[in-house]
Amino acid sequence: MAGMATSSQVKFCLYAWGANSYGQLGQGHVEDLPLPQLSDTTALKARAPCSLSGGGGHSVVIADNGAVFVCGQNNKGQLGLGHTTDVYNLELCPGLRQKIIAVSCGWDFTLVLSDNGHILACGSNSFGQLGVGETVRHSSSWLIVEGIKEPVVSAAAGLRHSLAVTASGFVYQWGTGLLSHTRKYFTVDTVPSHLRSKVPCLVPGLGEKVPCLVATGSAHCLYLTENGDLFMWGGNKHGQLISSEPFVPSPISLKRCLLGGEKITNVWSGWTHTVVQTESGRVFTWGRGNYGQLGRVISANQNSELLSHDPVTEGGYQEACLPAEVKVLSGATQVACGSEHNLALVGSCLLSWGWNEHGMCGDGSHIDILEPSLIPRLKPLLIGCGAGHSMAVCTATTPPK
Repeated sequence: MAGMATSSQVKFCLYAWGANSYGQLGQGHVEDLPLPQLSDTTALKARAPCSLSGGGGHSVVIADNGAVFVCGQNNKGQLGLGHTTDVYNLELCPGLRQKIIAVSCGWDFTLVLSDNGHILACGSNSFGQLGVGETVRHSSSWLIVEGIKEPVVSAAAGLRHSLAVTASGFVYQWGTGLLSHTRKYFTVDTVPSHLRSKVPCLVPGLGEKVPCLVATGSAHCLYLTENGDLFMWGGNKHGQLISSEPFVPSPISLKRCLLGGEKITNVWSGWTHTVVQTESGRVFTWGRGNYGQLGRVISANQNSELLSHDPVTEGGYQEACLPAEVKVLSGATQVACGSEHNLALVGSCLLSWGWNEHGMCGDGSHIDILEPSLIPRLKPLLIGCGAGHSMAVCTATTPPK
């Protein structure tokens, strides 16, 4: 991560909080924690974490030397340890022989990206989300996704599907997790290939653009180009694609006029909501907002939960389905989205908002947080979310009490 000191210069620690039914907080137990607590990072041997991700019940930490450390639920082999036993403290993944630079966790599977542009995957393949075909039901060992023949620059794991974009700007999709959302609109034979493939399949209309990154929710997909254009497709039940259609099979672009004419520089996705940052540092959100995950208060008749079958009214888009700025997040240096909760770093402040049933917003309560709120005493260098848990890397001198 840019600006992070090397592990030889400063010591690091990992705080985690929220859902912990499978040991995904790395605390050595399975009790939920509504306040940040230190995780056991003995296995890292003082290496600096540079990437964090969590799934439905597991966590993955990438160290600055490319090593991978994991904990939590492992029933489908999603930890890549060669077995299917849950792990309550971070452990080194010994089976990876490539240097890993990024990670993205789906519900019960994991994708990692190596420094030479290869994607490796482990965990459940019930929906073809590992990208290795149909013969593998799940894998506790890391498998190379071989269907992409050029280096990958970004990969994203959704609930039960995956995305990747190559250096030349071609976007691939695999996994059949979106098929159930297409049944009202297509017959089995007419579903577009990229929505039903169990190996990497080109997404139409996106080739030869300068790539930045891909992101994905439970049923929607996002692709950001270096030029600041955002393309979106998939499920639109909660207005997360800003379209009048309940399902968008092929990519559509976001109109910049909805963001004050600015280019997008980053994008993040929860299960059913979208967060973007523009070139001036402004942060906009849209999509489902019934847990407060948009970071802004919307009236009951504008709530995206109520719009689940009709994201557009006669007078135009409802407020939850249109991008709106969350001004307190302006200038955020990092954002992380869980399934329905979020973290952000603004200056030295760590903010959280959204679903809080398991205490993943870190305020000590289990009440949903409707607007970004300060988590005191933590000043992280790096943040990450799982579906229902949160993580933050701090210097060892950070003194939360």
